[in-house]
Amino acid sequence: MIRLKTSAQIQAMREAGKITGEALLLAGEHVKAGVSTKYLDDIVRHHIEKRGAKPSFLGYGGFPGSACISINEEVIHGIPDANRILQDGDIVKIDVGAFFRGYHGDSANTFYVGNVAPDTKRLVEATKESFYRGLEMVNANYRLGDVGAAIEGHVTQFGYTVVREFVGHGVGSELHEDPNVPNYGVPGHGFRLRPGMTIAIEPMVCAGSAKVRVLSNKWTVVTVDGSMAAHYEHTVALTEDGPILLTKVD
Repeated sequence: MIRLKTSAQIQAMREAGKITGEALLLAGEHVKAGVSTKYLDDIVRHHIEKRGAKPSFLGYGGFPGSACISINEEVIHGIPDANRILQDGDIVKIDVGAFFRGYHGDSANTFYVGNVAPDTKRLVEATKESFYRGLEMVNANYRLGDVGAAIEGHVTQFGYTVVREFVGHGVGSELHEDPNVPNYGVPGHGFRLRPGMTIAIEPMVCAGSAKVRVLSNKWTVVTVDGSMAAHYEHTVALTEDGPILLTKVD
């Protein structure tokens, strides 16, 4: 069941979203060679708790970190580890959630570690661009299929693929709510978008095959062919005046 939010509820979600965005931005500022993923996770947790919120991911389904931190061919759900050290040329995906006064925010970005190869940068840029192509479809004239088709259509022109086993989702009092928000679709199909919907749009894009697998830790999702992957996400509210990025901070 899709839970439409009132303007007051969306305003409350702005607060959770702001804390989420702040934590993600702060972690990104500390991304550099020699830093461990656990160090970045500690930064995220400290900021969220300092703001009076709780890390949405910590303990969720047994997840041991406050952020999902994934490197290179790891797509999503990387577990922070003091022994996992960032290296020059890596790309690192940081996914953050914060729960504040009854609502969640959820946001992710892909960051460069030092000197990243130009073709890898192109992947990261295309992934972010595809989010905004999808966002253009977030109004009451379109359906979820239009959002997914816009995302996939943008990245496939570069020869990239979108992950199909994992998708975006509704966000609210629960971290994952209806509806599912795939990064692929058929224009004109799927649930019609309505004001009051709050969704996480999160392109997960691979440089090679879209096939992924879950590692033995039962969390980390990696590309089967070892190709690089990028991730970009915001929590979005559809209002009568159009979409609002609840997790975007300047």
